[in-house]
Amino acid sequence: MAHLRSGRGRILALPAGLALTASLGLLPAAGASAAPLDEAPTAAVATNGPKMSYVVNVTGGHSTVKAVKKAITRAGGSVVIAYDQIGVIVVHSQNPDFAKTIREVRGVKSAGATRTTPLAAQTTTDIEAEQPLSAKEARTAAARATDEQDPFEPLQWDLPAIKADQAHEKSLGSKKVTVAVIDTGVDDTHPDLAPNFDRRASANCVTGAPDTTEGSWRPGPTESDHGTHVAGTIAAAKNGVGVTGVAPGVKVSGIKVSNPDGFFYTESVVCGFIWAAEHGVEVTNNSYYVDPWLYTCKNDLDQGALVEALARATRYAERKGAVNVAAAGNSRTDLAADEIVDKTSPNDTTPVERTIDPEVCPDVPTMLDGVVTVSATGAKGLKSSYSNYGLGVVDIAAPGGDSTAYQPPEAPATNGLILSTLPGGKYGYKAGTSMASPHAAGVAALIRSTRPHASVSEVKALLAKQADDMACTTPYDINGDGTADAVCEGGKRDNGFYGKGMVDALDAVRR
Repeated sequence: MAHLRSGRGRILALPAGLALTASLGLLPAAGASAAPLDEAPTAAVATNGPKMSYVVNVTGGHSTVKAVKKAITRAGGSVVIAYDQIGVIVVHSQNPDFAKTIREVRGVKSAGATRTTPLAAQTTTDIEAEQPLSAKEARTAAARATDEQDPFEPLQWDLPAIKADQAHEKSLGSKKVTVAVIDTGVDDTHPDLAPNFDRRASANCVTGAPDTTEGSWRPGPTESDHGTHVAGTIAAAKNGVGVTGVAPGVKVSGIKVSNPDGFFYTESVVCGFIWAAEHGVEVTNNSYYVDPWLYTCKNDLDQGALVEALARATRYAERKGAVNVAAAGNSRTDLAADEIVDKTSPNDTTPVERTIDPEVCPDVPTMLDGVVTVSATGAKGLKSSYSNYGLGVVDIAAPGGDSTAYQPPEAPATNGLILSTLPGGKYGYKAGTSMASPHAAGVAALIRSTRPHASVSEVKALLAKQADDMACTTPYDINGDGTADAVCEGGKRDNGFYGKGMVDALDAVRR
């Protein structure tokens, strides 16, 4: 099967043909005081280069942003949007020296190109694929469903795995709580999503500036269905139709940040977090990494600026009351290792092999301070074969699915992947930490529903405290070939595979 290029599973494959649908330091600005605040260098400015996109991170308040905008214009840049709330400006420029030039302006903390290829020049042939729900499965599931279940709920082994089925007997969640799906777009016309969709908190952020045109948040006909699947896992309505979400009574919004080629660039993701923050979203789900770097290095002038902008955006969303939840990734990698070899970055031009220190080069946004990092488990409760892990990095575990050959579910479920909504009123299976993260986001939404006045830190603390302890899987030989596939470090209550344990939806609704 083909794979999503820019989701949590981009360019990654599971064994047995399983498809994936996939501490912050500040970089000092170069020559930060070289020019007066309201001036740009007076040398001739080239404007005949390829048009590139940049983020410029400003120090100081509104007056500084205003002055830096003038300097941007003088340096051959045009401002797309300025997020004064966090001092981040999105800029387009055809000056090949724009970043170098603007870094010399007083008041600029850092600046960098958000991609390694010109605007509108991206291209990819990798398309996400899913395993569709068969008509036979649908009929069988509907026949087995009880009066209290939606027709396909018997196939959702992931709900009882986190006690969501029991939680729903007490609470479905509050309509006053919204979870923003920052992703590839959400099809709000789906019959399982329409009852819970929050248009007010939805937008298209692909350009870096929000577009609220009706339906702009939906995926196009050739674009990924990833976000729609994620949204269903969180909040598919318990309405006698299709599947049931972890929190089927809460609202869900769609903030589209993936461009038509499937790339999640910094300016789009920054826009997504700011839009969520300004519209009162209680939880954000982030099942992707920010392109074009699988690991974005703070000690690189361009990449460091991207980390800074994204960290500012996630911190702002948290200050405004949002719990940010993110997928750990599908590379089977120990994110707590001293060194990691990255062979896939940059993924929008020609990748180069590099050895990185994950403390210096984090996987963004999942490794940013304050973000809840979620690893994936399969139907047998073991770390999914593809899931990243790491002691001190993974905060919590949740069902993400795995090859049925490795972790088959118990009947009546027949597929070890996660069943959820797809555009056009359809349903299908996917696997990945992309699918685990929305389970945790749904549980966070239930906590917020039960305790509407809880702070972000209190919700995160409850998410961890209520989680069911999961001891290390030792030895971890997921494919049964006699060789350990990963090493789990830590104790029963906190370890590299499962963090604080499996999310618990039932405890989340207990007062």
